[in-house]
Amino acid sequence: MLRLNVVSLVFAAALTAEIPAFSQDVPRADPLQYADVADLAVDAPVIAHITVNRAIKVDPERALDAPAGTRRFYIIGSVNALIRGRGGIGDTIRYIVDVPMDARGRTPKLKKREMLVFGRRVPGNPQDIQLVAPDAQIEWNPARDARTRQLVREIVSRDAPPAITRIGSAFHVPGTIIGEGETQIFLESENDQPLSITILSRSGQKKRWAVSLSEIVDEAAQAPVRNSLLWYRLACFLPRDLPDDVLNGVSPSEANQARLDYRLVIQDLGNCPRSRPASVRN
Repeated sequence: MLRLNVVSLVFAAALTAEIPAFSQDVPRADPLQYADVADLAVDAPVIAHITVNRAIKVDPERALDAPAGTRRFYIIGSVNALIRGRGGIGDTIRYIVDVPMDARGRTPKLKKREMLVFGRRVPGNPQDIQLVAPDAQIEWNPARDARTRQLVREIVSRDAPPAITRIGSAFHVPGTIIGEGETQIFLESENDQPLSITILSRSGQKKRWAVSLSEIVDEAAQAPVRNSLLWYRLACFLPRDLPDDVLNGVSPSEANQARLDYRLVIQDLGNCPRSRPASVRN
């Protein structure tokens, strides 16, 4: 068995605050949903496609906090491509991962396997990362690579939709013709960027709704495309029903219409499927 040097052991101890778990071989039908990858990508300052060069078993006595049924490894990999990472990264990357064992107490072979890793830099150690979640090492394949790259392009763009923290307020304004009107729903975000949803009702027309990412409601705005970052921000984090406290001062009839319009938005967004267990999500 390869022995870890003192520096490696210190590094290993520093990284075990979050205990990463290993993703098993990718089946033909990928179990990871768009939201699963998005959850990892939005939290990861460093995302890389790597090949595992060495998988060094950590002495169990030095991995007492490893989950039952896992074995801890110190991974040294070569970077095939840096997908996200301001300032770049070297040719080599290192991190700790806890690998699930099978019924016979064995772990899958890691050496030469290609992975996507989602991590944070370790201060003072440019080659080292700490995975952002227990399962933030996933098997690489072309489809996951393409999805991750598309997500990163949206995340780092200047007009990227921010994380939504809550619904701030909502109201409905009836039109001059029965059945017409406009509902506006204002959202609060992590970086205080204004967001709003507008639902328009016009006589003889299908209701139309759109999202604006500025203080000015853009008439050309559209509803988000499914499996886009804006869709993820809305479908995966908005409550299923409009909270009563955001309708303060709104008449009962107008509040009821606002609720109906909000339900239309939620229905059109659809559900937000995830396959990662809640216990590993931030």
